[in-house]
Amino acid sequence: MAKAKKLSKAPATSDTASTNSAASNSSAPTNTPSWLTDSLPLPALIVLDLDYTLWPFYSDIHISPPIRALSPSVLSDRNGEHFSLFPDAPAILRLLSSPQCNIRLAVASKSPVGDLCREVLKSLRLPETDIKGQPKKVIDVFTTGGGGGLEIYESSKLRHFEVIAKRTGVRYEDMLFFDDERPNFEVESVGVTMKLVGRQGLCWEELERGIQLWRERKGVVPAPAGGSGSHAGRR
Repeated sequence: MAKAKKLSKAPATSDTASTNSAASNSSAPTNTPSWLTDSLPLPALIVLDLDYTLWPFYSDIHISPPIRALSPSVLSDRNGEHFSLFPDAPAILRLLSSPQCNIRLAVASKSPVGDLCREVLKSLRLPETDIKGQPKKVIDVFTTGGGGGLEIYESSKLRHFEVIAKRTGVRYEDMLFFDDERPNFEVESVGVTMKLVGRQGLCWEELERGIQLWRERKGVVPAPAGGSGSHAGRR
């Protein structure tokens, strides 16, 4: 993907204050999500893009290494810029990786700076939990236990999913993918359900919509009149 195209999506100015605010406002839903208690099936594997899906920046454009942790949820780079996940993402990752959900997680990203992305994922920590033995670092939800692994390199998302499917043994139709780029709907050609995220990235609303869409595709629940809106997004 060309740099010029990437820059067209990047913020016009750096907003350190808003990044810190986003991190501090991360929260779980007030009530247990209905999709977790309705006894309907859930995806066996949820796959996440990184740039503008899990976090609000381009890893290869906006971060100038080295990075260091300012707090469990905020990082700083060489230029003093601050970085964190989208506000709802930490609590979402904590819930999805919990025994209550039993959903495996993986990453499929075209970022050309895979090592830096891994460092960011290692440096950011998940919200505290009283459940013993649960992941503490963000990277752990993708790489430990039943994690589906990290595919972070410039390639077709179809290639990413081919590797993930071989590693996990999960069928494409049992996967749900969150991404911010319309061209990546190509993964639906092999049976993956993709939910296009909006400007808020991975948030509770998008997660619920994605699970609803996956259930519609599986025939578990009927699709609403006029279509499911799976291609709705900010582009």
